[in-house]
Amino acid sequence: MPTEPKYWFPAKRYGWGWGPPLCWQGWTVLALFVILLGLDLFLFPPKRQAGSFLAGTLLLSAAMMAICWAKGEPPRWRWGGEGDDKSCARTAPDNEP
Repeated sequence: MPTEPKYWFPAKRYGWGWGPPLCWQGWTVLALFVILLGLDLFLFPPKRQAGSFLAGTLLLSAAMMAICWAKGEPPRWRWGGEGDDKSCARTAPDNEP
């Protein structure tokens, strides 16, 4: 019996992207992202080290996007009105990998 994927981040109901986390794993990743952004701000103050701050922020943001892409519901443009099941056990539709 194949294991069905569990999404950490649901797709937004309107627009493109992901919404707030569904499971503890997603909340942990989001908390770590915010903590590391704060550390980036502390270690590389934008007024004195703008380039380093920007590089750190872009790197952290790219890592967060990669995690959302890998562990979140497949993103696509949405107009709302779709099923609103926000459980941690949300699975991919039959026509998606």
